[in-house]
Amino acid sequence: MLISDVMKTNVVSVPSTTSLAEARRIMDAHDIRRLPVIDRHHLVGIVTKDDLDKMGPSQLTTFSVNELVYLLNKITVKDVMHRDVVTVPPSTTIEEAIALAQARHVGSLVVMEDNRVIGIATTNDVFLGILNPLLGIGLPGARIVVISCFKGPDIEKVLSVINKLKVGVTNLFVSEFPQVGKHDLMIHLDTKDISKVVEEIKKLGFSVVERKR
Repeated sequence: MLISDVMKTNVVSVPSTTSLAEARRIMDAHDIRRLPVIDRHHLVGIVTKDDLDKMGPSQLTTFSVNELVYLLNKITVKDVMHRDVVTVPPSTTIEEAIALAQARHVGSLVVMEDNRVIGIATTNDVFLGILNPLLGIGLPGARIVVISCFKGPDIEKVLSVINKLKVGVTNLFVSEFPQVGKHDLMIHLDTKDISKVVEEIKKLGFSVVERKR
């Protein structure tokens, strides 16, 4: 999967001359936490809600209310924005994007093509677009874990049993946690009645547990 598959394309941006007060109003209106800063079609920075919070009342306690309002309308995003924006092309794989975001310690990536901002992807977009379907979050059915089932022939045996019972598989994956010595097969079935499936898989010699979703 590519970053273009999960990014938001209706990117809300602001020029660097936007006041902090206006930037906050825009974020609140669109329920977002980040605004790319674009001047004359060029990406020059990004401002986050955390950046705005750092300029909030707790950091400006020596000012009166009127002075505070004046400052928040006078100071612009240019004064607080991050200039080293982490960008990627739309052809970037999700794996590459996550690795880059982790390495740079950022919560979002701006997607650019032909020097234009065409999207933005946050960690939440990855959860919704990748992890939710993978883990079956919000989908009907039940999940079982076949303990120490990770080799091809063993997985084939388990799937053969499920197919014979005519039970549908929503998704499956092998969870590898080498630090604790766990290599298990997780299967999301499209039925809540898993008793027969569990019974038949146990006959193959595997331990099976139902896992909450």
